[in-house]
Amino acid sequence: MAVSDSNPVLIDRAGEARTRILDAALKEFSAHGLAGARTEAIAATAGVNKALLYYYFAGKETLYAAALELAAGRVRDISLAALNCDASPGERLLRMALNHFDRILTQREFQSLMQQEMIRRHKGEPGNLSVLAERIFKPLHDRFKQIVEEGVASGELIDVDWLQMELAALGANVFYFLSAPILRLTVGPDEPEPFSPESLAARRRVLVEFLGQAVFLNRKDGAAAAARVLAHSPMPELDGEFVFWGKE
Repeated sequence: MAVSDSNPVLIDRAGEARTRILDAALKEFSAHGLAGARTEAIAATAGVNKALLYYYFAGKETLYAAALELAAGRVRDISLAALNCDASPGERLLRMALNHFDRILTQREFQSLMQQEMIRRHKGEPGNLSVLAERIFKPLHDRFKQIVEEGVASGELIDVDWLQMELAALGANVFYFLSAPILRLTVGPDEPEPFSPESLAARRRVLVEFLGQAVFLNRKDGAAAAARVLAHSPMPELDGEFVFWGKE
């Protein structure tokens, strides 16, 4: 089935079908992994037949790679928008940290696929991490480094290693979500559930406020920047109960 280059309506419909297939594939692969995902389920969710799915994608591995790259590309674009906004280097750093927290909250398919890719790499299986690192994560790392260096040179940020700054800004987010099962066992009985809306809202606020105090040379400037960032980016709406690990 060929799409005529001279018919824009057919071209638009073809693009819509391909997008529906990729969105359906993201849900199926994130829920069941590459091995467990079924192309029949992807085609049904996308509202297409399997023949059309295989017209666009040669096989399940090709579809998986395309879906993963689509999700990663969306994350890259949103993250670069935070890093390239019209603000000082320090404020852009705070926006990136908050963007990362909210990404974990809202981009669940991407988080699941990345975890699966990490496991595949650990097992020595062929995967897509190398391609993603070059196309997605390296540009983000390079831009983050530039921003830290700009902030240090201008006297806005403390003079520390840029990678340590990145690890401090983003690593705390990952640790909080990964350590939730331990938090449930170690905090007092009166403490709120780590993934309750109230806890998540408080944690993202404290993240930005802490970084404003920790990485800015002038703490008053850091507090003001944190307040601006939080006012600009309210808590995202969650689609149902947030689950990172299964409930205990």
